[in-house]
Amino acid sequence: MPLDRANVDTDFIIPKQFLKSIKRSGFGVNLFDEHRYLDKGEPDMDNSNRQLNPEFVLNQPRYQGASVLLARDNFGCGSSREHAPWALDDYGFRIILAPSYADIFFNNCFKNGLLPIVLEREIIEALFQEVEANVGYQLEVDLSAQLIRKPDGAELGFEVDAFRKRCLIEGLDDIGITLQDAEFIRNFEERWRTTAPWYFTTPEGV
Repeated sequence: MPLDRANVDTDFIIPKQFLKSIKRSGFGVNLFDEHRYLDKGEPDMDNSNRQLNPEFVLNQPRYQGASVLLARDNFGCGSSREHAPWALDDYGFRIILAPSYADIFFNNCFKNGLLPIVLEREIIEALFQEVEANVGYQLEVDLSAQLIRKPDGAELGFEVDAFRKRCLIEGLDDIGITLQDAEFIRNFEERWRTTAPWYFTTPEGV
């Protein structure tokens, strides 16, 4: 899905009134809310009864079910809300292609299972033109090989940090990474309980 707009900030992605929950889920229906619907959205509204904006790209039939978001410069700027990648992921996007990103948003994407790929502006511009000209245009993104395959068979390479790549492939977030050392942590706690038992006792009556 091509979002032909530079400097898309996190309030554009998920407006501030929806930031009350920290469950990471349920934000997809309010992705791009102020432009997606013709009325003002509020938390806990029945979105099924809201009128969609037919001019907004997300609502166009040809882009329904898209999992790759094509964007312009400085995507994800503005406040550092982690709800922005939550909303994109909950809607169904898995990959973002853009020339540049805001740093905090870029890092938050990896922490939440999204792959933000940086491509040169000329390549992004060509992709916008190809997507607009071809209904049903699809890209295949191979994270393992770090390649994007176009419908004509052409391939585009991209860079990604090796550690972040492994986390995405293995489905690891910060907690998952920590739990990989669960046995070491348990062993350390047991040794510390023996070495410094006073840390594990409480005063009488407490």
